[in-house]
Amino acid sequence: MDALLLQILNGLDKGSAYALIALGLTLIFGTLGVVNFAHGALFMIGAFCAVTLQKILSLSSTTLDPTKTDFLGNPAKIETPYVESWFGPEIGAALIDWSVPLGILFAIPIMISIGFIMERGLIKHFYKRPHADQILVTFGLAIVLQEVIKHFYGANPIPTPAPDAFRGSFDFGSMLGFDPNVIIYPYWRLVYFFFSVLIIGGVFAFLQFTTFGMVVRAGMADRETVGLLGINIDKRFTIMFGIAAAVAGLAGVMYTPINSPNYHMGMDFLVLSFVVVVVGGMGSLPGAVLAGFMLGILESFASMNQIKAIFPGIDQIIIYLVAILILLTRPRGLMGRKGVMED
Repeated sequence: MDALLLQILNGLDKGSAYALIALGLTLIFGTLGVVNFAHGALFMIGAFCAVTLQKILSLSSTTLDPTKTDFLGNPAKIETPYVESWFGPEIGAALIDWSVPLGILFAIPIMISIGFIMERGLIKHFYKRPHADQILVTFGLAIVLQEVIKHFYGANPIPTPAPDAFRGSFDFGSMLGFDPNVIIYPYWRLVYFFFSVLIIGGVFAFLQFTTFGMVVRAGMADRETVGLLGINIDKRFTIMFGIAAAVAGLAGVMYTPINSPNYHMGMDFLVLSFVVVVVGGMGSLPGAVLAGFMLGILESFASMNQIKAIFPGIDQIIIYLVAILILLTRPRGLMGRKGVMED
C-alpha cells in the first residue's frame, strides 16, 4: 500500500503539468480550432519568467569593506543586492527567497501579452487553413522561441530553488499511520499539485459562472449563431488565447523548482501534452484534465523497478501505447464529443 501511495504522489506533479498545459491547448483548439504546437514554448517562457525575476532581484552592487581582507590582503568585496539596499536586509532577502511565487505576478502580464501578439500577429491568419499548415507554422514558431531563449540564457539548465519554507520533504506516510520515513514527499511537489488544482478550478469557474465564460462556451458550440446575435466572439476568443497562454506560463513558473529550466523543456512537455489532449478528447476541457492526471500517475507506476524489470523501457512508451489504444478503439478520446476526430 505504501508503494502504491508513493507512486500516486509521484505522478501528481507531472500529471499536474500535463493537465495545465493540455487545458490551455484544449482552450485554444476548442475556441479557435487551431492546433497550437507553440504551446509548449509558452510553458518554457513562463519558466524563464521566474528565472528572469530571480536574476533581477539578485542584482547587486559591489562595495569594499576595509575591515576585511581577501587572501591577497586587499579589502574584501561585498556584494549587496539592490533590493536589500532599498527595502532592508530582511525584506530584500525574503523577496529573493520567494522569487518563484512572485514570478506568478511577473509572468501574468507577460504571458497574456505574448498570447495576444501570437494570436493577432500570426495565428489569426491560419484559422481557415488546414490543420497541417497550423502545425507547421506553430511548430516553427516554437523552434524560434526555443532558440531565442537558448541565445539569451544559454543551453545549460538554470537552478531556480523553491522558498526555504518549502524545501525539504514531508513525511506523508506517518500522517496516514505508516511507519516513519516510508512515504517521503517533497513539499514543493505538493504545492505544485494544489496550485494546479486552484488554476484548473479557476478556469472552470470562469467559464461556468461568468457571463464572459458562458458566451465563450456558446461560441465554442456554435460560433456563427453567437456572431449573428451581435457579439464580437472573435475578440473574446483572442482574450481566451491570452488566458490559455497565461495558464501555460504559470504552469512553467511553478515547475521551475521541480525541473531546472532549460531551453528545450517546452518541447519535452509539448508532445506528451498533445497525447494527453488526444486521450482526453479534442476540445474537451474535463477530458484534458482527467487524462493529464491519469497519464501522469500511469507513467509513475510504469517507472517502478518491478515493472521495468518485466517490461524494460515501458516508462518511456506507456503514454504512447495508451494513446494508440484510445485512437484505435475510441478516436474522439475518453470525453470527446461524438464526431470529433472520427471522420
